[in-house]
Amino acid sequence: MGEGRIVEAFIGEYASGKSENAVNRALMLARAGRKVTLVDLDLVEPFYTLRPIARKLEKEGVRVIAWETSETMGLGEAGSVLKPEMRWALLAAGDVILDIGYGVHGAKILNMLEGVDQTPELKVYAVINIFRPMTSTVDAIVEFVRSLGRVDGLINNSHVGEETTIEMVCQGARVVAEAAAKLGLPVIATSALKPLAEKIGPRDCVGNPVWPLQRFMDASFW
Repeated sequence: MGEGRIVEAFIGEYASGKSENAVNRALMLARAGRKVTLVDLDLVEPFYTLRPIARKLEKEGVRVIAWETSETMGLGEAGSVLKPEMRWALLAAGDVILDIGYGVHGAKILNMLEGVDQTPELKVYAVINIFRPMTSTVDAIVEFVRSLGRVDGLINNSHVGEETTIEMVCQGARVVAEAAAKLGLPVIATSALKPLAEKIGPRDCVGNPVWPLQRFMDASFW
């Protein structure tokens, strides 16, 4: 993990698991004793908000910057409005984790932040679920990632909810690795719900770190 400041933005197709990865990454860092700010920039669909789980996260040492649900009512797809705390989030002390909206629109949100070009620590990770239509094949992943603009690495989060098997995760790992090679990008990790991740361990089918996920986003739909 290193001692330097960590600034990571998570992006992906709808239902890729990018928000779960962002939340769990923030918790991973906080549990390691680091100062962490988690920023909810998923403004493509404002009814998904981190506010319902903010108190729980803050009890574990994660500062959360997010809209209140009542503040986003009626904004719909036009809800790409940044609170001042969001716009200046990259200047916060300590680590910063950004949960940005899905697809190309989400990528544009990142460029609205102050200091984005003056934050050398910033890494943008695309979360890939091969069981989603826009990222189901190697060529589809390559096209999708290229459409996002800047991406520094891929995360394999191939899943079909509770029915996910180790074989599905391994299939995703192979496809994502092939796409990453074509893109010239590293695969940062494979993520899966904790009970499944504990069974995967260091299996050869993955070939990169396994991040166990605790499910939070079910409580974040208002």
